[in-house]
Amino acid sequence: MSMLTPPGMGGQYRITGNKYPRMRRPRRHGRLALLAACCLAALGVLGWGTLQLIDVFTGGTKAAATGSRTACTTKASPSPGVVALPRPAQITVNVLNATPRSGLAKKTAEELKKRGFRIGDVGNATKEYDKKVKGTAVLLGPASARRTSLPVLATQLTGAESRTDAARKDGTVDLIIGDAFTRLTDKAAADRALTALAHPKPAATGGTKTKRCGSASGR
Repeated sequence: MSMLTPPGMGGQYRITGNKYPRMRRPRRHGRLALLAACCLAALGVLGWGTLQLIDVFTGGTKAAATGSRTACTTKASPSPGVVALPRPAQITVNVLNATPRSGLAKKTAEELKKRGFRIGDVGNATKEYDKKVKGTAVLLGPASARRTSLPVLATQLTGAESRTDAARKDGTVDLIIGDAFTRLTDKAAADRALTALAHPKPAATGGTKTKRCGSASGR
């Protein structure tokens, strides 16, 4: 019996021989993990403190760079599109002759009718205009016709003078033939002028650009 076995106990297992197992202390993994966590936490605090110091010394410049930053957007206004103008069939024209030449009013009215205009009165001009129109013609209408009926009628007679009468209430317009009148503008040219009037070409830059800026605060 080995000297390590107390007398009388007669255990099942005995230690024999001249070599004895060495008893080691259990490894303390928990302490090592805690130590590593503490080190990482210390490094994190140290890094955070370093960043705070950098912000203290450079914060003014950074704030000026980000705080004064402006967000600008450039918006192009739409180019002029189709202008709402009355069609010739919606315009009633009174054709009046202010010259000594006879037959001009009737002939001109017939041509305007072929071009789609509605014809109202045909005859001599009133005393206010009779033999007093030296140019090609005078186009006369109410104030509401200044940007509607009168420009459309003007495409048919180049060089005609447009006038408005505030006291006039009806929607008709007058074409008063003057001394310099010979004939209406060629129909093809008049049609092109009418198309250009209703569909003006956009500007070369694609319309006016509006720049809108707003402050964009940064952190």
